[in-house]
Amino acid sequence: MSNTVVRYASITKKITMSIIGLFLAVFLVVHLSINLLLLNSDGGVAFAAAAEFMGTNIFIKIFEKVLFLAFILHILLGIFLWWVNRQARPVRYVKANNSKTSPGSKFMIHTGIIVLIFLILHFMHFYFVKIGLVPVPEGAENNHDFYNMAVVLFSNIYYSLIYIVSFIGLGIHMNHAFQSAFQSLGLEHSKYTPIIKGISTVYAVSITVGFSIIPIFFLVTNN
Repeated sequence: MSNTVVRYASITKKITMSIIGLFLAVFLVVHLSINLLLLNSDGGVAFAAAAEFMGTNIFIKIFEKVLFLAFILHILLGIFLWWVNRQARPVRYVKANNSKTSPGSKFMIHTGIIVLIFLILHFMHFYFVKIGLVPVPEGAENNHDFYNMAVVLFSNIYYSLIYIVSFIGLGIHMNHAFQSAFQSLGLEHSKYTPIIKGISTVYAVSITVGFSIIPIFFLVTNN
């Protein structure tokens, strides 16, 4: 296979990964808006209604499968592109400041691994339990009662810390990925790039803080 074919294959994968990444970024906003219902002082009524809708609507269930496949494809493409870049530059810089690569880009694989570990843990508690693959945490015996399950899990300081650290990693990952996606799609411009970078930072911070305040809330109120 010629270098030209390999290069274009790599570009195609970058574009595909960028589109999937932006799709997942939109999903995170929807997911956060639903999760924030956990903070309502209604005993989980609003959250339960949203969870019920998400779990029974046929279009949402189809979207759930698409989303799961998108996660898998995004992870596989990320690993592939990381490996290609590593092979293209097998000798590391002698001095760290010789590289002009941003910290977000430099640690994409590391933050990606953090997010992957969290996703496995998250799916175990909030998806696989639904289909009976893992036991329900004590105190949330009804495996469709995701509100009480969230309360139980977020009242555990260790789970909450893992959750918060994971979303800090996700924020760092998304901050660079958001900017990189527009660049890969050929939308980089000296006039608009600073705006995109600003939006990316606001988005990443909002997602990180938004998801993190949920376990903090339950840690404070239940301990």
